[in-house]
Formats: sequence, C-alpha cells, structure tokens
Amino acid sequence: MYIQLNGQVLYYEKTGEGSPLILLHGNGESHEIFDALIPGLSRQYTVYAIDSRGQGGSATPKSYHYADMTQDVVNFITSLEIEKPIICGYSDGGIVALMVAVEHSDLLSSIVVCGANLSPAGLIGKARREMKSLYKKTGSPLVAMMLEEPDISPSSLSSITVPAIICAGSKDMIKSKETQAIADHIPNSTLHIFEGETHSSYVVHSDKLLSVLSH
Repeated sequence: MYIQLNGQVLYYEKTGEGSPLILLHGNGESHEIFDALIPGLSRQYTVYAIDSRGQGGSATPKSYHYADMTQDVVNFITSLEIEKPIICGYSDGGIVALMVAVEHSDLLSSIVVCGANLSPAGLIGKARREMKSLYKKTGSPLVAMMLEEPDISPSSLSSITVPAIICAGSKDMIKSKETQAIADHIPNSTLHIFEGETHSSYVVHSDKLLSVLSH
C-alpha cells in the first residue's frame, strides 16, 4: 500500500491482527528483510512494515536525513491514527526509532532498537572504512548519510519515557560501548546481546527477533 505524507510517498505492507507494531529496515534495504520475522509477528500483532524514503517501493526524496525519516514515521503514525505502536527498528531504522522516541514518546508503547549508533563514531573503524570506499565508488547519498549522521546526544535519550529493548550482535559493527551507552541513558531499558551474531545476521531474513518481541 502507498501513503502520501507531506509530499513523501511511502510504501508499506500491513499484516496480522493485534496491537500495532511498526518495522523499520536498514540502509539500502526494504521491508523484505523481515520476511522470516513477519509471519510469526502477525500472529500477535498488526504489523506495519514500511519502506523508508527512497528505498524499496517508496518515492525518492531530494536528500536523505535521519530527521526527515523520523518525521515520516511520526506522520505515518498520526495519519493512520495508529494507537501506541511498538517500533522495532534495525540499523538506520533503529536510529529512527530512537529519534521518534526522543521527540514523541507519547505516541508509542515501546521501542526495540537493533544495531543503532548515536553518531558515525559509534561504528567500528573497519565499517567506516568500508562505507567510505563504497561512497567513493557509488556516490550514494544514502551511504553519505551514514558517514555524516546521526548526531544524537546521549543525554537526549533520557527523555524517552517508554520501555526500550536495545539489541546488538556480539560481533556487531556498532561498537559495544556505543550500544551500552544507548541502554545506559534510556531510563527504562533492557540490553539484549545476540551471542555469535553480526550486525545483520539476527535480523535480516531471520526470525530470531521473535524472542524479544513475543508477548
């Protein structure tokens, strides 16, 4: 399905019945990364799997910024009158989940944040070098965004008033101290490390998140 929100057209798929849950994918991906997860979630939740701006089936914007993606999600929730959803975001989607919760905890019931960073410095050096190399080859504005953003102050996370589960893989490309800092600064948070998993392996085409999302 498509929805137009302040000039930005987003594609999303809605499945299941129950309390609402919004899924947000990572950079350069689409909702299809959650293909193994959605069937299980749909037995418990009404699942809204969104394609972020310029990715999947959504329209391409003039520029890419996490603040705009955050506003897209806020507009999505308010336009569809979704009452107190859970947001589960991975990578870029995790960053957006944090930013929505910082600014609009009142709209949410909880967040699940997977593999998010507060700034590019939160990525391990190898990951940043690979991104720089990829940007030199492709000039992708989506890759440029990851090299320049986000800029979330740890102290701002204290304004999140909903429960939060902060996830990462033990072999993640996010520095472990970055993941720990996110958990430490959110008042009602739980840290969940997926042992033996990389940045993507427990999320992309995997149902392992069911363990933290199941009632």
